[in-house]
Amino acid sequence: MIRMLLNLIVTLVVAYLAIVFLVFAAQAQLIYFPKTESELSVTPERVGLAFESVEITTSDDETIHGWFVPVPDAQGTVLFFHGNAGNISHRMDYMPMFQRLGYNLFIFDYRGYGQSSGSPSEAGTYLDAQAAWHYLTEVKGIAPSQIVLYGESLGGPIAAWLAAREKPAMLILASTFTSVPDLAETIYPYLPVRLIARFSYNTLESLASNTAPLLVIHSPQDEIVPFEHGQRLFQAASEPKQFLTLEGGHNTGFVFTREEWIAALGAFLDKNNLGHF
Repeated sequence: MIRMLLNLIVTLVVAYLAIVFLVFAAQAQLIYFPKTESELSVTPERVGLAFESVEITTSDDETIHGWFVPVPDAQGTVLFFHGNAGNISHRMDYMPMFQRLGYNLFIFDYRGYGQSSGSPSEAGTYLDAQAAWHYLTEVKGIAPSQIVLYGESLGGPIAAWLAAREKPAMLILASTFTSVPDLAETIYPYLPVRLIARFSYNTLESLASNTAPLLVIHSPQDEIVPFEHGQRLFQAASEPKQFLTLEGGHNTGFVFTREEWIAALGAFLDKNNLGHF
């Protein structure tokens, strides 16, 4: 009986360690869900918008593809960082919203996503963010004080990282987590995630150096990134800051689905806008 019990314990320990190893080895596959296509499923023309197809080169020689969607007499430019799944062609509903609010939009795919080259990594996505920023400020000649950083989900920590190093007009974090280890503890409470985590994406850490006005957007019904992550980000941030509460799940509670949410986003943009350019 004792031997059988010991054998069972050994089997369970081995199985547990195997799970820990698999999670450790497969972290990139658990974080990134790119959809790569030779042709994107739709373009901004689908929603009646003119656009420029853009290719920019990162400091490590990857080619990043994006769309610049202009509006007449723009109030500013939104640099959009999308979440971990799909590509820019799956964010079409944001485009008419930002046009309606009077903002140009530059949306791009991280390396390994859509028509961008390479494979995604944490360090790589930061380089992609820098390249996108340099494109707007140096190629398009847009002043940093007229650029709004908007990050959804995984895009949140990338936008916050950039905001900590540059001087954007505003920072908007939608359905964003505090850090990968914090989120992983919620998803895998039985694993030593802080010991095996190879990704950080520490939004909280970046917010400590952010000086731009901040809008945090989150839903209490978010089933992937708990509402408390948004609350913690808001509490940790310096003024000026604002919180917008959504309704619905992580992939359904979009800001563009309700008129009052769009109005709240527009009011935040208007309040913190430094003027036309």
